[in-house]
Amino acid sequence: MLERFGIRLVPRLAAPAYVVFLISLGAIIAAIIVTGFIFWAYGVNPFSAYAIIAERTLFNGRGFSEVVRKSVPLLLAGVGLVLAFRAQFWNIGAEGQILAGAVGASGVALFVPLPPPLAIPAMFLAGFIAGALWGFLPAILKIRLGVNEIITTLMMNYIALYIVRWLINGPWKGESVVGFSYSDLFDRAIWLPTIGTTRLHWPTLLLGLLLAAFIAFLINRMRLGFEVRMIGEGPAAARYAGVNFLTTTLILVSLAAGAAGLAGVGEVAGIHHRLVEPNSISLGFGYTAIIVALLARGSPLAAILTALFMGWVFASGDVMKVALRLPFQITGVINGLVLLFIICSEPLLRYRIERIGSRASAVESETGPA
Repeated sequence: MLERFGIRLVPRLAAPAYVVFLISLGAIIAAIIVTGFIFWAYGVNPFSAYAIIAERTLFNGRGFSEVVRKSVPLLLAGVGLVLAFRAQFWNIGAEGQILAGAVGASGVALFVPLPPPLAIPAMFLAGFIAGALWGFLPAILKIRLGVNEIITTLMMNYIALYIVRWLINGPWKGESVVGFSYSDLFDRAIWLPTIGTTRLHWPTLLLGLLLAAFIAFLINRMRLGFEVRMIGEGPAAARYAGVNFLTTTLILVSLAAGAAGLAGVGEVAGIHHRLVEPNSISLGFGYTAIIVALLARGSPLAAILTALFMGWVFASGDVMKVALRLPFQITGVINGLVLLFIICSEPLLRYRIERIGSRASAVESETGPA
């Protein structure tokens, strides 16, 4: 069909970095433009809406701190998903892994009497292990039985959700519960420190940045990263080369799911200071982290920027609800639009547009007419 317009699609060997950046930026801009029409449908001037959102999120100290705060769990879970996706392990379970990490950290905070210098590292360690364990079962089922990991990781999300609800309504229910269910308050000495008067808990932010750097080093410089890339790009070649699929997959899933578990630690120890309703611990961070990873196009360092963007989307939702009197659910629409345009832009990374006759003419000039 394209030939009728004098063009055709030619496969790319590899898309240049600037092309990947421009196409990803185009997907974001397209989502923002379409969202503007949604504002207009609600009777709100899109230009005024975006001006107000930018003023209260990007050009306001406290507002920007909320952007970064909401970027932290997205960064931790998103970097882990970048690693998993590089091996073609389609982990949709970051939401449940975040909740598992929150449970692990809460168990240490509520029932393990440790001094603060040891309690905070213990919470992060427990959260990482809990998140990693939550990813183990889908990984084993995929490698040993060929069970689709999309289904198993997704179902694990709901199991984690109901476990948290059972805990805060049962054995871990707080003594002073009024209204919503929650656990007892953590000892104030083990609350994560924040920057100034903001809610930005800097230890988790630092962990996210260090993890992004480590995963980038792992993928590009370590043997495990080479094996991960082999599994993702050529499973048959990886088996021929002797890559142990079970061991490699379990390690990468442990890192990916454990990273999401760290995000859960940050939410309960840095924000709520107790185990609370699952929907309060995670506002859908695990699902949005999928967009963070896809938008990063396989780069852990690029996930820092994409997490900031999606964090801005979440922070913008608060502004929409309070200042513009728009439904907070519009943030979900923006997330969906970004994902839609990312998927639609994939062919542009695999193919480039070429005018018919340009290559043929060059070949004929070198080899002569047939």
